Amino acid sequence: MNYQESNIIGEIVAADYRAAGVFKKWKIDFCCNGGRTIDAACKESGVPSDKVVQEINGILRLEKTGETNFKDWPLDLLVDYIEKKHHRYVENTSIEIKAYLQKICDVHGDRHPELFEIKEEFEASSGELAIHMKKEELVLFPYVRKLVSSANTGQPITAPGFGTATNPISQMQHEHNDEGERFRRIRAKSNEYTIPEDGCNTYRVTFALLEEFETDLHLHIHLENNIVFPKVVELEQQLLPN
Repeated sequence: MNYQESNIIGEIVAADYRAAGVFKKWKIDFCCNGGRTIDAACKESGVPSDKVVQEINGILRLEKTGETNFKDWPLDLLVDYIEKKHHRYVENTSIEIKAYLQKICDVHGDRHPELFEIKEEFEASSGELAIHMKKEELVLFPYVRKLVSSANTGQPITAPGFGTATNPISQMQHEHNDEGERFRRIRAKSNEYTIPEDGCNTYRVTFALLEEFETDLHLHIHLENNIVFPKVVELEQQLLPN
């Protein structure tokens, strides 16, 4: 299909993740703020919406080469994947990045005081993400698995103690926005992860890991905001009608 300026960004990326590359190029947030139309996002960012649409339609006309179509995955498989792939990545990589940030702050901090601000931002992010992921693993994801089991077996499911899924989902989305904004600040403070002339190899590794972490976070948030959460709300409404 040919997309237009009135199409929703998150829905486009959910249908074909290759579109994320176009939005990244134009610095348009497709994960935390994926609920906007292309036109609205382009106006806010001051970029030409006609060129964005043209590039999206152009790249999506190319033959797919092994892209994973997460939108067609069962809900329980999606949350298992997020937990095992993205949650574990955050847990393991956060430790590594914090150690590297401490090293470059010790060595380069006197000449690059922005490193202390980046370190502070990342430590806050890793701490908040740890709490966020634990809430998903203990509250929302078990409920998702119960919904899927009920749909598959026909066994009734009782309403959860938190009311409806929209309650924890709203909180998760709010926290996603916070972390998306935090990494925008990290990217700005690091000058788009640019290594200064006096930067050492540890400096390069640290910034490369930070950028990789941000990329993983974007996909992580996209999978939840644009694919998992809408599917959960839809399935819950089918199984627990008002």
